[in-house]
Amino acid sequence: MDSTDESANSQSGRNWTDPTFEIHDEGAGDAEVLLAGFSEYGLAGLTAVDYLVDHLELEPRGHVTTPDLPTITPFDQGTPRHPIRLFGRDDLSLAVLVGELQVPLPAARSFSAALLDWTAAAEVEEIAVLSGVPMAHTETDHRTYYVATEDYQRTRLEDADIPPMGSGFTDGVKASLLSQGMDSALRVCVYTTPAHPQTPDVPAALRMLETVDEVYDLSLDTGPLEAFAADVERYYTELAEHMQRTSEEQVPEDRMYM
Repeated sequence: MDSTDESANSQSGRNWTDPTFEIHDEGAGDAEVLLAGFSEYGLAGLTAVDYLVDHLELEPRGHVTTPDLPTITPFDQGTPRHPIRLFGRDDLSLAVLVGELQVPLPAARSFSAALLDWTAAAEVEEIAVLSGVPMAHTETDHRTYYVATEDYQRTRLEDADIPPMGSGFTDGVKASLLSQGMDSALRVCVYTTPAHPQTPDVPAALRMLETVDEVYDLSLDTGPLEAFAADVERYYTELAEHMQRTSEEQVPEDRMYM
């Protein structure tokens, strides 16, 4: 795999503060649950959802476009693909969103609004975001935590051995989705785990995959994850370098505490 990027400076005149996003649905709306992972610290969430697509043999079911943001165009074996993609399977009531394009903080509300418009029209009942975050921790804290709306907790977590995140705040896309979940019937959860800057952070991705497997009973085999991560390491390393070149004010910054 390889990747290319466009300089943010070449995108003058585009609307970064209120960009438009369009979701092109090719069947992903048949799902009741959406699992999402984005380009964030350590790329643990992105690694996890990418593995779900591969392991569950999910098929392309749509993509997201935006004319207003600097973008990347990933490609594999010479074939380009959209950086934000939806996947699903006819016999599975679950869709997966793979977000390789970093959504700048000023654009988070617009992206979340488009995503929420789509979930409402498609009758998606809940969203779970997988996210590794940088935070002070010890080895004993290497587990998955949740931040979830109360209806999600009642539906999915009452019998699960998953602790809540103690206190703190989150922002960007995750904050927008959680806020909407508090004020609507949409159930929303952010599964988070301490992540490290190496790319990809495979142990962090593995922890979240084990949590998703427990909650959604997907019968995952996480054994091949190490080999899978090795296959995509070069690509993810280049993606991380692209993220680092993005100016600091465009990067969502989590503040989570134990």
